[in-house]
Amino acid sequence: MPFSLSTTTTTPRSPNPNFRSRKSRMSTPPVLSLALPSDTGRVLSIQSHTVQGYVGNKSAVFPLQLLGYDVDPINSVQFSNHTGYPTFKGQVLNGEQLWELIEGLEANDLLFYTHLLTGYIGSVSFLNTILEVINKLRSVNPNLTYVCDPVMGDEGKLYVPEELVHVYREKVVPLASMLTPNQFEAEKLTGLRINSEEDGREACAILHAAGPSKVVITSITIGGLLLLIGSHQKEKGQKPEQFKILIDKIPAYFTGTGDLMTALLLGWSNKYPDSLDKAAELAVSTLQALLRRTLGDYKRAGYDPTSSSLEIRLIQSQDDIRNPNVELKAERYS
Repeated sequence: MPFSLSTTTTTPRSPNPNFRSRKSRMSTPPVLSLALPSDTGRVLSIQSHTVQGYVGNKSAVFPLQLLGYDVDPINSVQFSNHTGYPTFKGQVLNGEQLWELIEGLEANDLLFYTHLLTGYIGSVSFLNTILEVINKLRSVNPNLTYVCDPVMGDEGKLYVPEELVHVYREKVVPLASMLTPNQFEAEKLTGLRINSEEDGREACAILHAAGPSKVVITSITIGGLLLLIGSHQKEKGQKPEQFKILIDKIPAYFTGTGDLMTALLLGWSNKYPDSLDKAAELAVSTLQALLRRTLGDYKRAGYDPTSSSLEIRLIQSQDDIRNPNVELKAERYS
């Protein structure tokens, strides 16, 4: 059934006690997302950016805004297009430049965020700066929710330096509130081969023990079936609530889907904090509707959608983002 956002829009709450206006800057108006916070939150999203197409922040920011979140993006890279094209041009932000932006926000009392979202990070030095950012943000808001998509590779192929795996496993995962790896990334983080649903559930348990209370392995292929396995450990030491969602396979390859999925999981899990399975249903249903539209539009344009990676139709799918029709239901494990 469709889910409406009519009851979860950005109705202001009472003023934020963490917001401080500076008397020395009385001519500067307050930042309203700080002074009058919404019922959703304020997200700092550190990911890649492309001028054309939808990956990284281009794939994550707009959906979160549609779901009612204030989102401040920091672009870890700025490229003309994604790297699947024959060529690309652009710039890469380094750790020192990232920290300079954080210092600028701090100098103006703008560092209060409810959520931090990170995606693709290409170097150890930048990832180490992310660790500093997490600590800084939590010094301002100890209740910060950190949603980490540990983008390292897929289908058996690592596309970041090997040393990043160690940093993610030993330093980043323990700080995460929610982790959204794919099957390959979950295997790299746990050292466990995932060949069955039981393996997927065990991988989630291993990751819980390392830190995050919420784990969603966003895509697992087992016996020709594609599924998502989610796990929510509501209290440390408690048996987690685990579930799966069988996902319809769509015969094409799309860019930006992992970035979008993690953003949707952040958005819906914050609205349903005790029902990760419901949040995953909404996220998966949104993504499936968007991918079907993308596939259909390429076919209408006379293009063979199996010949290369496809740019997702994000703007055209905004109604599905706001009010997804849940067709794929979660099945809880006993």
